[in-house]
Amino acid sequence: MLMTPTDERPSGAQEAVMGFFVVFIGSGIGGALRYGVGLLSLRLLGANFPFGTLSINIVGSALMGLVVSLFALFEIGGDDVRLFLTTGIIGGFTTFSTFSLDAVTLWERGQHLAAIGYIVASVTLSLTALAAVLLLMRR
Repeated sequence: MLMTPTDERPSGAQEAVMGFFVVFIGSGIGGALRYGVGLLSLRLLGANFPFGTLSINIVGSALMGLVVSLFALFEIGGDDVRLFLTTGIIGGFTTFSTFSLDAVTLWERGQHLAAIGYIVASVTLSLTALAAVLLLMRR
């Protein structure tokens, strides 16, 4: 039987490939935006404090909340649009936004201890991992 494109749904593999593609494009956009904000911050505020990173994390987390809320309130787009905006653009702009979403999601599900553990573990272990690698590389 000959199937036309309207007769078949994409396979799981096709959906995964499309997901990788939209995340790839979106994270490139987000990364470029992060770079631009970082440059602007350096020019306007100097390099004495990481104002660029701080503002990126705050704005990215707020954008993640906005986009996730819009998807929950309205039936807009599909999985590809959600992936493009959240994991792609916002994730490329800042991974802190995803960390924030995961922590709040755990909290809202009533998993308060897990949320606190996730926050403490993420910050502590990430900083420890970075410091350990720096220490090893400086030897």
